[in-house]
Amino acid sequence: MDALYNRLLVSRFAECFDFYEAVLPPLTGAVLVKGSSAGPYANWDVADQALLSLFDRGLMAFTVGTSELPVEAPPVQDASMLVFRVTDVDESLALCLRHGGTLAVEPTNRPEWGPNLRSAHLRDPDGRLIELQSY
Repeated sequence: MDALYNRLLVSRFAECFDFYEAVLPPLTGAVLVKGSSAGPYANWDVADQALLSLFDRGLMAFTVGTSELPVEAPPVQDASMLVFRVTDVDESLALCLRHGGTLAVEPTNRPEWGPNLRSAHLRDPDGRLIELQSY
């Protein structure tokens, strides 16, 4: 049983699917177990436990009766972030950028966050903030 996992509601399903399908296996060892770029759902597991799933944002809005609400708000600070612990931040960032990620902050050593901590920040094709970190 999957006790807890992230399900991202995405507006650009095919692009987000392609991005996560390209980066999750090398970053986390996750394997696609259901879905395709056609949507509306996909999920990746690690050791038979769900790691991440995608769901079409429009379909979820229809399901819960919020289709008439705006999809985007004025620019605001991020409310959440995916964090991946990786072996090599620079290589992992390059992989993500090759597959449609957008750079937010270059790889940076952050000793104030923890001994030997290095991080980089990027956005997925839907604009979601991601942190890559090693320590």
